[in-house]
Amino acid sequence: MAKTYTWHRFSDPGIGEKDLTVLEVEGKKISFTRYEGALYAFAYKCPHASGIMVDGWVDEDGNVVCPLHRYRFSVKNGRNTSGEGYFLKTYPIEQREDGLYLGLEKTGLFGW
Repeated sequence: MAKTYTWHRFSDPGIGEKDLTVLEVEGKKISFTRYEGALYAFAYKCPHASGIMVDGWVDEDGNVVCPLHRYRFSVKNGRNTSGEGYFLKTYPIEQREDGLYLGLEKTGLFGW
């Protein structure tokens, strides 16, 4: 089944290449970075030990590195590139005529 999203407008964080920041979108903390000129959004905390991802850095290959154990995740798709098997949640971003929009997955009655 294809994922469906609710789209929420947000302000461009105005960050430079490989900088990290956090914005709150619909009451949810979302991490952002810019890599190769594109803006990417991903989970605030590492899926392994809940390290705050913006306290880490973005490496030369476009991986955000968790500050706690140095696990690496692609900012493009959340894939764990250092081999531990975790997955970092990523969020789609769309540029529209009236601004930037972040997609949050629609969930059912009980969050499924």
